[in-house]
Amino acid sequence: MSILNVEHLTHGFGDRAIFNDVSFRLLPGEHIGLVGANGEGKSTFMNIITGKLSPDEGKVEWAKHVRVGYLDQHTVLSAGQTIRQVLASAFDFLYEMEAQMNEICDKMGEATPEELETYMEDLGTIQDLLTMHDFYMIDAKVEEVAKALGLQEIGLDRDVTELSGGQRTKVLLGKLLLEKPDILLLDEPTNYLDAEHIEWLKRYLNEYENAFILISHDIPFLNSVINLIYHMDNQELNRYVGDYDKFQEVYAMKKSQLEAAYNRQQKEIADLKDFVARNKARVSTRNMAMSRQKKLDKMDVIELASEKPKPEFYFKEARTSGRIIFQTTDLVIGYEEPLSKPMNLTMERGQKIALIGANGIGKTTLLKSLLGLIPSLRGTVEQGDYLELGYFEQETTDGGDNSCIEAIWEEFPGFSQYEVRSALAKCGLTTKHIESKVKVLSGGEQAKVRLCKLINRPSNVLVLDEPTNHLDVDAKEELQRALKEYKGSILMVCHEPEFYEGLATDVWDLTKWTTKLV
Repeated sequence: MSILNVEHLTHGFGDRAIFNDVSFRLLPGEHIGLVGANGEGKSTFMNIITGKLSPDEGKVEWAKHVRVGYLDQHTVLSAGQTIRQVLASAFDFLYEMEAQMNEICDKMGEATPEELETYMEDLGTIQDLLTMHDFYMIDAKVEEVAKALGLQEIGLDRDVTELSGGQRTKVLLGKLLLEKPDILLLDEPTNYLDAEHIEWLKRYLNEYENAFILISHDIPFLNSVINLIYHMDNQELNRYVGDYDKFQEVYAMKKSQLEAAYNRQQKEIADLKDFVARNKARVSTRNMAMSRQKKLDKMDVIELASEKPKPEFYFKEARTSGRIIFQTTDLVIGYEEPLSKPMNLTMERGQKIALIGANGIGKTTLLKSLLGLIPSLRGTVEQGDYLELGYFEQETTDGGDNSCIEAIWEEFPGFSQYEVRSALAKCGLTTKHIESKVKVLSGGEQAKVRLCKLINRPSNVLVLDEPTNHLDVDAKEELQRALKEYKGSILMVCHEPEFYEGLATDVWDLTKWTTKLV
């Protein structure tokens, strides 16, 4: 019996269609990878099945009494809450039961014998449920998950608004795992997670008995945990058995068979049209011509999906920088408290450095300290001569109500409309994306708009904070190629070894300098 049924789903934003008559079924124990290019509607699909968004047409039906847990890439945590409080909120439904139990106990003092009997029954039921759900072990369970995800080192009484992107993801993931839902819905859970905790999540999902749907552009991670692929492409949703590599193999074969059938049909159509044109005027051949015209009219014409625009990233390069890019003397980074021991680092022209290490140990803080965006606690940073810096932030709140065109025009007021459109198209955005507001785009499309700003400004040093987050497979491959070709220097935070291996000349593990326990 299916847990989730989606039938004849149709949805769009304005004149941009996302799904057209899509159906989907989730069975117990299925581990599904939901894949597709940026902007094909993967997160929209998750929002529709969780009821956050109403579809234009079609129905979504969950089996009765199914508890769904959703890790959303855009979830916001409330200020003033501690990590412990967010994790413990997974058990809110149990705390509500406890409150009901206390109310019953208060009423029992003045109850009639008949009421007392009913109250005793209700009390017994609630107590059984609380025991079954380990209510009296909540604190121990919170501590256990916090330890597994490395949250204890951060401090469970820390305000969640002080956390880095990766730490926030871990808190939300911890809450979700404590809820023990029947179904897990995970939207890019490895974004901002370090290698150690990606491994932990991989083991958890491999042992997970219930069903889950996972959106991820991290192919090695995806391959290791799923057994089915649903591919979202051209407003359709198609099912493939096996991992991502198997899907690619079958998809390429289907595509090539369709193209061969299309070419055969196009030749047949051309021949039929030619025969009709030459023979419809002659009395002796008119009937044959009419017969072929009927065949043409009844023909089910094969249509090939329009090719998705593939991004092309070419970084504009400024004049050569001086030999030294950055040099630090006894640099201590942090905000109120130090995040590092004194660091003496030197980056020279031509180096391409991958900065790695666990979440929350100060990778982003180090980048911002080197760029002079935040003051260091102690020590100094010297920037070299003739630096033209290009900076890609991990998270931005830019865009507002601007369209993509306006966002690029603000950055490059001298560009003509044609140059703006052309620059965005080269980053893999279609006309409909280009005319949309930045805030309605998917995470990957927003990242492409930010990359568009970066590649069109001449630079000789690129400082990149998790540039692969949200990017689809094609965009990641193209970005890797462009960075390999780039003649300038690169300092990049990245948690994907497959991306930086072969690109980085040096790897700096910030764990060596951190004051945090990892």
